[in-house]
Amino acid sequence: MEFFSDVFQYGYLSNALAACVLSGIACGVIGTYVVCRRMVFLAGGITHASFGGLGIAFWAGTNPIAGAMLFAVLSALGIEWAGSRGHIREDSAIGIIWSVGMAVGALFMSLRPGYTSGDLSAYLFGSIITVTGGDVAALALLTGVILVGTLLWLRPVMYVAFDRDFARSRNIPTRVISYVMSALVAVTIVLSIRIMGIVLLISLLTMPAVIVNSLSRSYRTLALAAPAVAVAGNIAGLIVSYHLDVPPGAAIIFTLTLALITVKLVSLPNKKSHTRHEDHP
Repeated sequence: MEFFSDVFQYGYLSNALAACVLSGIACGVIGTYVVCRRMVFLAGGITHASFGGLGIAFWAGTNPIAGAMLFAVLSALGIEWAGSRGHIREDSAIGIIWSVGMAVGALFMSLRPGYTSGDLSAYLFGSIITVTGGDVAALALLTGVILVGTLLWLRPVMYVAFDRDFARSRNIPTRVISYVMSALVAVTIVLSIRIMGIVLLISLLTMPAVIVNSLSRSYRTLALAAPAVAVAGNIAGLIVSYHLDVPPGAAIIFTLTLALITVKLVSLPNKKSHTRHEDHP
């Protein structure tokens, strides 16, 4: 195929392909935790809160990804702390962080000399062709940390995701795991912003896990299969984007949506059969 031959000729395309693979693995594993713990709204809040860090970094003339990273991690830890301490309901804390982050980002971007809306498009909607070797290296480091952590602590994380009370009864440090996972969610979100953008990124975190969850209820299966689905969706979307000249983020989302619809349609007869069997023992 022309796409794969061009990958070896153009550095920006090879960086884009590497970012698709690495972000797919990272988002697939982290997304499994997000979906199983039902913290999709939290992930959305962190995603949009990172916009505040982007705005401040643009205004200060520093690295936008570093600014977004700091803002996102602090927001994630703050939400987790507020929810665990009972000072404020978690959904309220998320809503506040979400709106304040967007407001701060909009304010500081407007204060930046020479501001134009085009400055934000790569971060709001993704611009995978602008991924650099440094971005790929950061994603590779994150992916390595996530994979090692998965191999070592899959079971404790699984217990925390499904039942924190049971995890406490097994003397599992639920609070530490919750803080660490919230921070990893934030870092994964920020390092994947160039691929999907703030607006679309939440779909890459959730849809692969939902697709696999339609076929299996096993956390271990989800953690193994969701990254594969995410990587396949990313690469397929990138190829579609390359040939049809459409935004990669949108192409990836439509690819994953088509996969989800297909899985739901395929599994529907089995669910109906199972329901009839329960009704007529």
